[in-house]
Amino acid sequence: MKTSGSKRKKRGKRKFKRSGKFFVYILECADGTYYTGYTPDIDRRLGLHNRGKGARYTRDRRPVELKWHKAYRYFKLAFLEEKRIKALTRKEKEDLIYARKPRKRRAGSRR
Repeated sequence: MKTSGSKRKKRGKRKFKRSGKFFVYILECADGTYYTGYTPDIDRRLGLHNRGKGARYTRDRRPVELKWHKAYRYFKLAFLEEKRIKALTRKEKEDLIYARKPRKRRAGSRR
């Protein structure tokens, strides 16, 4: 059975590594905003962001600067940490970047 359209070369399926070294990182963009991500190769990923080949968010906000990173042994832990950091407020991210203890919120107070 033939398929219509152009023929694509099948790439060998690469097995996804779930253990090794994974980094969660925070970048500061040229406009002062923060971007959080994870990667197994932080130097390569930072280069991609600065060449406009990284995340769509950082493409128009170059150059970016690495502000914080942390290594994890397992992908799942890095992924969950990235998700947690993305939910933080700007102030909480800055507390993390500059290693300040976060302030405790009073009951009923908003972010």
